[in-house]
Amino acid sequence: MSYRVFARKYRPQGFDEVVGQEHVTRTLQNAITQQRLAQAYLFVGPRGIGKTSTARILAKALNCINGPTPTPCGKCDACKEIAEGNSLDVLEIDGASNNSVEHVRELRENVAYAPARGPYKIYLIDEVHMLSTAAFNALLKTLEEPPAHVKFIFATTEAQKLPATITSRCQRFDLRRISTEAIAAHLLKIADAEKVQLDAKAANAIARGAEGGLRDAESMLDQIIAFCGDNVTFEDVLNIFGFTAPETLAKLCEAIFAADTPGALRIIHEQNEGGKDLLRLLAELTASLRDLLVAAATGNQTPGAPPPPRLLELLEHFSAVESRMRWAPDKKLHMEVAVIKAIHLLNQATLDDVLDTLGAIHSGDPIPRSSAPKATPRATPPAAAPASRVAETPRQQSAPPPAARTLEPAPTAPASTSSSEPLDIWEALINRLAHDSPMKFQWLATSRFSTFENGEFKILIPSAHRSHTENFIWADSRKTLEAELTKAIGKKARFAFEIADFDVPVSETVEEAPHIAAVITSPTAPVEKTVADAPAEKTEEKPAAESEADFRNDPLIKKALEIFGREIQTT
Repeated sequence: MSYRVFARKYRPQGFDEVVGQEHVTRTLQNAITQQRLAQAYLFVGPRGIGKTSTARILAKALNCINGPTPTPCGKCDACKEIAEGNSLDVLEIDGASNNSVEHVRELRENVAYAPARGPYKIYLIDEVHMLSTAAFNALLKTLEEPPAHVKFIFATTEAQKLPATITSRCQRFDLRRISTEAIAAHLLKIADAEKVQLDAKAANAIARGAEGGLRDAESMLDQIIAFCGDNVTFEDVLNIFGFTAPETLAKLCEAIFAADTPGALRIIHEQNEGGKDLLRLLAELTASLRDLLVAAATGNQTPGAPPPPRLLELLEHFSAVESRMRWAPDKKLHMEVAVIKAIHLLNQATLDDVLDTLGAIHSGDPIPRSSAPKATPRATPPAAAPASRVAETPRQQSAPPPAARTLEPAPTAPASTSSSEPLDIWEALINRLAHDSPMKFQWLATSRFSTFENGEFKILIPSAHRSHTENFIWADSRKTLEAELTKAIGKKARFAFEIADFDVPVSETVEEAPHIAAVITSPTAPVEKTVADAPAEKTEEKPAAESEADFRNDPLIKKALEIFGREIQTT
């Protein structure tokens, strides 16, 4: 007897032998048992998953000598003829080559004749979506009201191309891609029957490469046995079909996540030189990223993997590359460029990252872990200045340049026994509150830090702002300020102030805190002129250079640039 390939030799002959389509086979068996047979069936699904095989088994179940039966014997003449494809009562028609209206008219004329042997005359049309529109129209009436002895079974890979008038007259069954585990188990059964030593890892690799198609897996097993003989190993499968080992795939993912561009390119070069299929490597890489994304979405974040938003970006990127790479002559070039761009994507700060970081800085919350790019190490915050900084702030330095009048210096604040960190906390807090709630807190920007002892912030308030302070004592604003201070230092904080006899120079406040200029020039805070020839009533517009300097010196902007390791560039 001539050799038969595995795809034909091990074709299922009964419903119980169909792999991975239990939802279809069980329904058909129950329908036969209950005698609830439809006039037409439509089997839909990708190639190689059992559409035609299931159709033939259904035909045998209807025309078996013991039938209709859910378990055809496979031994009677009717079953044997259907299995071999030469039954007079089961007509298999190729929709691609018999798609004209003339073929359908011939079919309509033949349906009136009774079957030669069995109870039913069955028309099995494969790739039915290839029929022309005129052929479908000619088939409609016969399909809706066929003779009692006629059954139609259609199979197609593209159900969307069928007219709705056809699908509505059929019972539709969607066959699924078969799982890797089910295909691997089936291959091991075949290997056992063929007396071949098949490694379990090798069977799993073939099943994974078949991508849900059992016929493809059987053909691949047939090919590998022809190459290896009676002993098939995992390494043989990788070498013959150009698959990539899971360990190599894991190393490639790690190199991309760690921004190790030379390491990632080296892996691609080695795979290409080893004859591996780079398109398949890209598909397996995309599948691995998908697994990481699903794990993260279900609360099982893999250590070292990027957060879900970054994984989504990588999936979209590699999916787009895969469609272009499929038709590219130089696949290595596309693969290398794709990996380099993926590393850049992981290390780019997105708009969401910037907004999240600025929001965290603004509210005093911890910086989100995913906001800073991985390739650029986060800058270390500067060390706290010594306690003497309190007495050496710009507000307490020597007299201004000759062009401005010398004002009475403010009293020197006593140095705190603690570090200067409370000073930083106070200045950052009042700047933020003055920006967020100028009507309530902006005047505090002219205050001066004095001491911090036992959780109490003592602040010096200029006498010009006495009225603000007296109103502040009895307002809810004080509670807000103390709550913010408590949040900043992590323990209960109190606020105390002292009225000091010092004025607020315009040149100082506008330069260091431009957002409080309106308060300084208000009627409640009289200001002396700092430039002799400039009238106090006029407010000169600041030059562009000073505005840019203010922007660059803004604490929030400086902190964001420090975290992201970037700099402002002017064009």
